[in-house]
Amino acid sequence: MKKINTMAGMLLAAATAMFLASCENDNINPYDYIGNNGNANQGSTNVIKTTVAEYPVGSLVWSNDTTLSESVEIPVGTSLYIEPGVTVTCKADVQVPVEVVVLGNLYCLGTAEKPVTFTSDCKKPEAWGGIICGYNSEEVVLNHVDIAYAGATPTESSASFQNKLFKTTIDGGVPAFHFCNVNGKFVIANSFFHDNYNDQTYFTGGNGVIAGNIFADSGNAADGGEAINVKAGCKLDVANNVIYNACTNAFKLSNAGNSEVVPLTDMTVYNNTIVDCGWRRSKNKKGGSVWVEKAARPVFVNNLCYDSRFGLKQPKQDGADMEHSRLTPNYYYASTATGVEQMAKGASLSIWFDTDIKSATAGQFDPLFKLFKQNAGMDINCEVDDPDKGAPLAFDKAWNFDLQQGSPALSGGVTDFARIFPNGIPFFGMKRVNFLDSANDQNYYFSAPLPQPRFGAWL
Repeated sequence: MKKINTMAGMLLAAATAMFLASCENDNINPYDYIGNNGNANQGSTNVIKTTVAEYPVGSLVWSNDTTLSESVEIPVGTSLYIEPGVTVTCKADVQVPVEVVVLGNLYCLGTAEKPVTFTSDCKKPEAWGGIICGYNSEEVVLNHVDIAYAGATPTESSASFQNKLFKTTIDGGVPAFHFCNVNGKFVIANSFFHDNYNDQTYFTGGNGVIAGNIFADSGNAADGGEAINVKAGCKLDVANNVIYNACTNAFKLSNAGNSEVVPLTDMTVYNNTIVDCGWRRSKNKKGGSVWVEKAARPVFVNNLCYDSRFGLKQPKQDGADMEHSRLTPNYYYASTATGVEQMAKGASLSIWFDTDIKSATAGQFDPLFKLFKQNAGMDINCEVDDPDKGAPLAFDKAWNFDLQQGSPALSGGVTDFARIFPNGIPFFGMKRVNFLDSANDQNYYFSAPLPQPRFGAWL
């Protein structure tokens, strides 16, 4: 595991001596990345300069593609900036799965033309761990980032386990991205999460915006997987996302999973599109499109749910705080009789509102996506990850989940609610970057888009 230490003016010899004195998992400091990543100070005492931008002195900057054969740990107070177009490849054939553990700050500065990519050398799910943030991580920006093939199970030597993050026992894989600082800030925008073995994202605290993303092919038949899993201690605006093939839930919204002193979660979840989710757990009736539990009290409106098992569900004993939630109107479409039956009024554990739009017969209220190919043999209760047995087809980036002209889902949404962060969230580590190329210039405020009086996302 590489523990990054970027104190200004630290000499290589002194740094090497310090790290050689530490335990065997604390390898030499990553000034050995300088040749590959161009993060050497260019002579200024005030900035670190690359061809893309000038960064605060003491920062770590990755400018070129990087291959990781062991985990990287970013200490508290250190900021790692990853420049546009950089690919971080995590090796799969290693004894301890690679993780990126962010105890400090992380800024992935991708653009539409040059995204930042986290991938594996084998291009298979469960090849590496994920991006796991610490309790003192203040700011994380994932803008135009492609994250794939994460979700490996940590070992007792893993950086996340040693820092007591996410798991305190070894009982399954980690999410592709986890944030836990109640007072911290994060944004996931314009990004593509796909083929990750467990949850795509998991939040046990933090102030965040999640907007304009695609979450595709989440989880596995054995262990499940949510696209967006929210626990206590969060304030979130979640809008304009497409979630395809989350095998347990598209959204799991809860106020559990944190200390009783942590404030309850507040979130607005609106104008998202959910397709082919929840096929894994038909026998025990868990999972589906959206699962609300443990006193969750979201604003959840204008969302479009397409051929997903069930609609909105809650456990019988510890479901949503209905008095303080707003859970309608939403749009639920089923192309099969089974789908209609499972989201009908009176279905087990379902939450029903007359103000929702729901298919009463198979194929009624087709929202008319611009381009999407459904599995002809689709079975929303298939429980196996095999398209030949009814599971969703692999995600195709050519698909377009926006709505055709004349779609019945283009009207009926609401706009009379407030976002949690109407003025956006400032990320001061971004403000301190001076971009030298206007094509890479990025704002330091991120906000979710205004709600639209339609259902579903527009991308």
